[in-house]
Amino acid sequence: MTLSPADLLAPDTRMGAVTLRVADLDAMTAYYRDAVRLAVQSAHDGTVVLGRGGTPLVVLEHAPELRRAGARQAGLFHTAVLFETEADLAAAVHEVAVRHPGSFTGSADHLVSKAFYFTDPEGNGVELYWDRDRTRWSWTHGRIEMDSLFLDPNTYLREHLDPVAVATADQRPASVGHVHLCVGDVDTARSFYVDQLGFETTSEWRGQALFVSAGRYHHHMAMNTWNSAGAGRRRATLGLGLVRIELPDADDLGALGERLGHHRVPLADDGRTVSFEDPWANRIEVSVRAA
Repeated sequence: MTLSPADLLAPDTRMGAVTLRVADLDAMTAYYRDAVRLAVQSAHDGTVVLGRGGTPLVVLEHAPELRRAGARQAGLFHTAVLFETEADLAAAVHEVAVRHPGSFTGSADHLVSKAFYFTDPEGNGVELYWDRDRTRWSWTHGRIEMDSLFLDPNTYLREHLDPVAVATADQRPASVGHVHLCVGDVDTARSFYVDQLGFETTSEWRGQALFVSAGRYHHHMAMNTWNSAGAGRRRATLGLGLVRIELPDADDLGALGERLGHHRVPLADDGRTVSFEDPWANRIEVSVRAA
């Protein structure tokens, strides 16, 4: 299906902070503050906002009454934090490895990026990564060329670790580069995130994973069925609470609201934020990016 420009999200679309519902607020705050080295930006009424350079990246909501999600349930695969330099990435990887060595789950060179994977204390996936310059990305027939090549973490740290970057890590810029979800099936994900929401497909993997973006980024979101094939709508559990997407201006937000209304997606629209659920009850909130 070929979408017209009016059916697409704005090229300058970005991801916003991801909300996680957590059982142990103190432990989870310590992980993202002391290991991932995000700064606490606010903390009140059971909610802690952490980020870099004034930009919120992770919001922790205390919800001890909820149970942990089942292994086969839809929800979060990982939140991906994007760093501007390889020194910044190495500093974050080093800190997590030192403070939570058991949380490392892998690393890979994806051609477009270099990535390191971890699991936080409550089982939420975390990706820390750096992008190669877009001039080095390759596209074939409208699809980005990505791979998962071996990336040795010890070699990477030897080559890129900078004591200054480590000492000032929580002051250096970073952003949520993409959000990767677990879903029940790829065709339904494509229908919702591409045909209705307005992302463009950038890559697919064996019918088990879909990568989508705005403005020819390698991916702002991804959905896979590796652990969740056949999953239905989520119950209220710990884990993913909210995915945020940020658009450049109010006209883009208005166009999105009209498009979702045309597709009869139930939504709330207060003129500043459009919020809705995907087919698996993952909550999405779209707003205009702050100047």
